[in-house]
Amino acid sequence: MSSVDATGLAHHFEDLEQQRESATLGMWAFLITEIMFFGGLFGAYVVYRTMYPEAWDNGSRELDVFLGAVNTTVLIGSSLTMALAVRCAAKGNNKQVAGFTLLTMVLGFVFLGVKVIEYKAKYDHHLIPGPGFMYGGHAGGHEQIFFALYFTMTGMHAFHMIIGAGLMIWVILRALKNSYTPQNHTHVEMIGLYWHFVDIVWIFLFPLLYLLGRHGHAIGAATGGHH
Repeated sequence: MSSVDATGLAHHFEDLEQQRESATLGMWAFLITEIMFFGGLFGAYVVYRTMYPEAWDNGSRELDVFLGAVNTTVLIGSSLTMALAVRCAAKGNNKQVAGFTLLTMVLGFVFLGVKVIEYKAKYDHHLIPGPGFMYGGHAGGHEQIFFALYFTMTGMHAFHMIIGAGLMIWVILRALKNSYTPQNHTHVEMIGLYWHFVDIVWIFLFPLLYLLGRHGHAIGAATGGHH
C-alpha cells in the first residue's frame, strides 16, 4: 500500500498545507546548515585576506573577470527561470514547469562549462595548489592559499549545482507525468528555494574572489604607482 495518496499527501500529514509547511521548515533548517558551512569558508577568506593582502590581490588578478561576469549573468537568468517554474507549478501547468526547469538546468550546465574553462586555465598556468604550484615563476608563496580557497569555495558551489541539476531532472520527470497541481507543488517550491540559495552564494563569491583584489590594485596604482 502506498504511503502517498492520489493528491500527493503523505499518510503522516493531516492535509497538504501541513505537508507543505513541514517541507518548508525542513528546507530552511537545511539551508541554515549550508549557510554555516559556507560561512566557515567566508570566515577563512576574511582571515587570510587580512593576513596576506598583497598575495590576495595577486591571486585575484589571475582570475578572468569577464568569465566570472558571464557566469553571474547566467545564474541570475537561471533564478528567473526557476521562479517561473515555481509560478507555473502553482497554476498546475506541468508542461511549462518541465520547460522552465529544463531551461534552468541548461543554464546551470552553461555555468559549469565556463568553470571548467577557468579551471583548465589555472591548471595550464600551474595555479593548482600543491607541489606543482607556481606564481610569478616561483614555487609556493601565499598566493597558494588564495587559490586553495578559490578552488574549495567555487568547487563546493559547483558541487551544490550538480546536486540541484539532479533534483531538477526529478522535477521534470514528475511534471511530464502531470504530478503538480495548484494544491500540491511543494517539490518545485523547495528545489526553487535551494537553487536561489546556490545563486546567492555565487553573488557573494564573484565580488570577493574576482573584484576586490583588482579594485585594491587599481587604487594602489592611482595613488602610488607613479613617482
